[in-house]
Amino acid sequence: MKKIYTSIALILFFFLTNSFAQDAYPTRPITFIMAVEPGADGDVLARPLLDKVSKIIGQPITIINKPGAGSSIGYKEIFQAKPDGYTIGWGSATIITNKLQGVSNLDYNNFTHMGAYATFFPILIAATKSNTKFNTVQEAIAYAKANPGKINLATAGVGQSWWVGSQVFLTGTNLSMASIPVTGAGAAVAVLVGGGHAELGVAGLGSAKAMLAGGQVKFLASLSDNRAPPPYDKLPTVKELGYPVSWESTNVIIGPPNMPKEITLKLTKAIEQAAQDPDFIKFVNERDARWEYLAPEKIIPAFDQRRIVVKEIMAKAGLLKE
Repeated sequence: MKKIYTSIALILFFFLTNSFAQDAYPTRPITFIMAVEPGADGDVLARPLLDKVSKIIGQPITIINKPGAGSSIGYKEIFQAKPDGYTIGWGSATIITNKLQGVSNLDYNNFTHMGAYATFFPILIAATKSNTKFNTVQEAIAYAKANPGKINLATAGVGQSWWVGSQVFLTGTNLSMASIPVTGAGAAVAVLVGGGHAELGVAGLGSAKAMLAGGQVKFLASLSDNRAPPPYDKLPTVKELGYPVSWESTNVIIGPPNMPKEITLKLTKAIEQAAQDPDFIKFVNERDARWEYLAPEKIIPAFDQRRIVVKEIMAKAGLLKE
């Protein structure tokens, strides 16, 4: 009988201890894996958010940058971490594209989601120094339709997120242009277009902003679901002109699979509170991204839709390796 009581007591002890440990979470610092280099747009945007999350949960959050292989190195480390809430990390549209290209066997379905907080998006820019100049996206589309193959479109490296955006634009508008992939992403595209070496280009707003301000390139339209933040909010999206064109790179916070529900909920609530802080919203807009909070349950359906688009584009380009 004593053995039975002892066993019951031990079971109760471990149950209560485990419950207390989860209630007390977090009791030590949290590691945050940033899958891009220090100073990258995603890195810069996450730091003030995590600072606010840290204050809400009462523990430091240490950011460790793990760039490389289209962010797949960082994603792998997050995936392999112990699912106790003490290692979480960052994700973007590359969590969709990597698996389709065969860069990684992981995608967004392999992680615990805790919310999205901002979105980067590509824009269509035009050269102001080229022989053929455009003032509106409508002019560019009309000219390209009348003169197939005579317009050069600068894009990011093949398979990268803004390259996908450029292919979405060409497919959605049914245009034929000479595509010029460049080494790097938006900044390299802006330089090529700004020098008049390509009439059009697809770049990020942040990476093109200096040349927009200097007058070397002109902002024609956004390729996202919604318009860019002020002062560019008067410029249309290609989608609102009636073309099925939309591509974005949403920033999300993820963790390894099978994280305890109680811990995930605590982090999710803290992330939502931090993301909705007016100071953070202002910071996002100042970084030329679009503030956008998405609850965890909305992330996978949203990424499912984007995956359909990417899969079709990569299949046509001969890049699909899934």
